[in-house]
Amino acid sequence: MESLFGLLKDTLPIDSIWFHSVLLINIRPRYANSLAKFLFSQPKGSYMSKEIVKSADVIVTFDSERCIHSRNCVLDRPDVFVPNVDGEWIHPENASADEVLEIAHNCPSGAIQAYYPDGTLMEKPPKVNVIRVTENGPNYIHAKHSVNGQQDAMRMVLCRCGHSKQKPYCDGSHHEVNFEATGEPPSKEIKLPNVSDASGGELRIEPMKNGPNFIYGNVEVVTGTGRTITRDTEVHLCRCGHSGHKPFCDSTHVKVGFKADGFEVKK
Repeated sequence: MESLFGLLKDTLPIDSIWFHSVLLINIRPRYANSLAKFLFSQPKGSYMSKEIVKSADVIVTFDSERCIHSRNCVLDRPDVFVPNVDGEWIHPENASADEVLEIAHNCPSGAIQAYYPDGTLMEKPPKVNVIRVTENGPNYIHAKHSVNGQQDAMRMVLCRCGHSKQKPYCDGSHHEVNFEATGEPPSKEIKLPNVSDASGGELRIEPMKNGPNFIYGNVEVVTGTGRTITRDTEVHLCRCGHSGHKPFCDSTHVKVGFKADGFEVKK
């Protein structure tokens, strides 16, 4: 792995068109197999926007397209994620593998991920699948989940202002458009009575074309302060930014002519 990453770093950008040719032809098989396992565990094409940095006992990836600039990484460990420098700015060698994993845990968007040297994801699924609604901002997901059928690790941030250019992911556009929506909406019917009912399993996130995000699986939706809004096995989250019942869809997307890619409802 060290030789492989050294070769990639010294000869090719990670998004090079020749990346996979080098991987399959010029790298010794034991290295190719290990990195291939790592790459193909990622959502399709996502590694093209990622920086990959390896120390002796951990691989760190940073996806610039997923980052929402919470700045937790540079505030918590500026020796590992060094702000305002030219060139190399990620230094996992300055922390233990467990400390790097903690940095990843504190990244709400999932832009930072930590892997064992063999390419296995270090982070484990949470005991309770959670969607957290933020004040004037997006929805934070903490659960093992997939997006449009593609595995997507444990954390992500869903746009709910309707203006992200990275839908269904948040890209910070809510700041630019001065999106306003409470992070403390009222509670509604709780169909799963116990917290344990929202435990286990995978969330399936399936954006509807020109409509809401359909979330399937055991999940607890909470306010920014942690109060339960609902606990269910299916929720439809507004992503047009205009619902009168945020964070849930009320079909206002039809009235306002919201446009976004997604699955088409069969009529």
